[in-house]
Amino acid sequence: MKSYLILFAVFLFLSCNHKQTTKAEKVVSTDYFSFEDRDDRFTGGVKMIPITTAKGTFNVWTKRMGNNPTKKVLLLHGGPGMTHEIYTCFDGYFPQENIEYIYYDQLGSYYSDQPDDLSLWTTERFVEEVEQVRKALHLDSNNFYILGQSWGGILAMEYALKYQQNLKGLIISNMVSSIPEYNKYAKEVLGPQLDPEVLEEIEAIEAKEDFSNPRYEALLFEHFYTKHVLRMPPEEWPEAILRTFKHANSQVYVHMQGHSEFGITGNATLKEWDVQDRLKELEIPTLVIGARYDTMDPVHMEWMSKEVQNGRYLFCSNGSHLSQYDDQEVYFDGVVQFINDVDTKVF
Repeated sequence: MKSYLILFAVFLFLSCNHKQTTKAEKVVSTDYFSFEDRDDRFTGGVKMIPITTAKGTFNVWTKRMGNNPTKKVLLLHGGPGMTHEIYTCFDGYFPQENIEYIYYDQLGSYYSDQPDDLSLWTTERFVEEVEQVRKALHLDSNNFYILGQSWGGILAMEYALKYQQNLKGLIISNMVSSIPEYNKYAKEVLGPQLDPEVLEEIEAIEAKEDFSNPRYEALLFEHFYTKHVLRMPPEEWPEAILRTFKHANSQVYVHMQGHSEFGITGNATLKEWDVQDRLKELEIPTLVIGARYDTMDPVHMEWMSKEVQNGRYLFCSNGSHLSQYDDQEVYFDGVVQFINDVDTKVF
């Protein structure tokens, strides 16, 4: 009997000690938010990085959050022409996991320079911009993760296909590998889910290319965006998302993406973008995130995770295009697990 009591006491001690250790791992290290000995201390982590282009040198805005020598995530926002503000909710998850992350407004976006030159808005130039940002922030294959969502996912894929030797891990969030496939899904799957009269009115406006018609945006917002972009009533949309839309650069967005998230419209330059046959070239650890109600086909995104050489799929069953908000716990649990698994070489 006495031996059982001793064993029970040992068990309780080990259990309590394990719980304490687990809890301690969640505590942010004391120097995580320290700016001591950092060259961006004066600005609180903000760096304006000069970007060289064929049309001159411009500055892009970045802000580093936290300190971790092995886990640094560069966030590539969507749009094109949106802002880093779409990732504000990362503040609620990454710090307690000791993951360093860098907010970044691409050239043309609100906090960066906004040159008025359509020739600058190409995927190839944006890829070289990311590479210049990487060098300026001293990121390399020992610590450098990219997380790109929507257009940011396109940019992330294109960057990795050219510069994967610089990456430790790649996260493609809510983006398929083919715009023609995206358009097909929008027209054949998502469109028929709309009220037939609503769909007919949307298509009539698109046929006339009357995209400035306020009715077009109103129809999309009420019947499409709240079901497939962010599944919340409009009055509950986070302030950061509304601020992102307020700060959007319509010139960049329309030139590359078109006028809506209901497929690529008009002569947008991304209309024929397709890298699905090249995914097999990616060797680095890759997480692909899809969502049940996304504007993008979740089946295609699961396929992507199997097409790359070292992939994993995260499915947000309650999420849509902005699943970091409408399926937040699943999204961040999966992203954090992926980063930690790559960091500890168990991926």
